[in-house]
Amino acid sequence: MTTRFAALLALAALAAPAAAQTAAMLDTGDNGMQTAQNDAGAGDDATAAAAAEDADTLPIFPAEEVTLDEFRWISRPIVVFADTPADPRYQEQMELLAREPELLVERDVVIITDTAPDTLSDARERLRPRGFMLALLAKDGTVNLRKPFPWDIREITRAIDKMPMRQEELRRQ
Repeated sequence: MTTRFAALLALAALAAPAAAQTAAMLDTGDNGMQTAQNDAGAGDDATAAAAAEDADTLPIFPAEEVTLDEFRWISRPIVVFADTPADPRYQEQMELLAREPELLVERDVVIITDTAPDTLSDARERLRPRGFMLALLAKDGTVNLRKPFPWDIREITRAIDKMPMRQEELRRQ
């Protein structure tokens, strides 16, 4: 729990955008948290806190291990639901998210995945998906959009950049 809290605090402190845009890959650290990072990022032995401090690392949390309230005022959760990890739409969405993780990290995004409809996670209980669904939440916890099909990074970043809090962040920079 403290490692996850440290990762969340490190996410809140991120301010510098990523420099390189290289091919992305999924990585699982020692604590079991998956991250999408580009090739210049941390190695396989990165902890959640170290991964969160790396500007090229996009945290990916299983929905069973986190609640949406943990990210309120810290991050913008993108929740990806599917009935199974083998769902082609789920696989496509995860590949799309892993392509340019630095664009999402720059916008304080964390990914929450839920592929177990039998296990009623906090995210599944609150968002009530049917099959595949992508949900984007604002930092205040409100649902900004729901999509029944995969969205690419460009569409997601445009939606985030239209959010009032993101516009305020850009004005302060």
